[in-house]
Amino acid sequence: MMRPTRPVFLNLTQIGMPVGALTSIGHRVTGMLLAAGIPVAVFLLDRSLQDEQGFAEVAGLLGHGAVKVALVLVIWALAHHLLAGVRHLLSDFNVGSPLRAARRSAWFVNLGGLAVALLSAGALS
Repeated sequence: MMRPTRPVFLNLTQIGMPVGALTSIGHRVTGMLLAAGIPVAVFLLDRSLQDEQGFAEVAGLLGHGAVKVALVLVIWALAHHLLAGVRHLLSDFNVGSPLRAARRSAWFVNLGGLAVALLSAGALS
């Protein structure tokens, strides 16, 4: 039985991934965050629409610092997922497929999602 001659390097913290790969992984992660947040959002919306007391409870909850941080995280996830999804759709039609344009669009997605999150953090404070 022969051993594989190919080296195996599994330390993911030291593997340098291109920006397009990080954007693609971020697209998947933000999709999972958004899917996990749907039940919470539906519950809060339902509670706020039940009566005045429920609306006051949800409004008070949204005033807490930790909830604001979570809300900014969800807004970042939504912005990143939307921008990355448009980028992937355009690449399916060979728009922005050359390496230079693909790297530029990946940076735009990452920085655009971050900018939207920072703007929302400023608006929520």
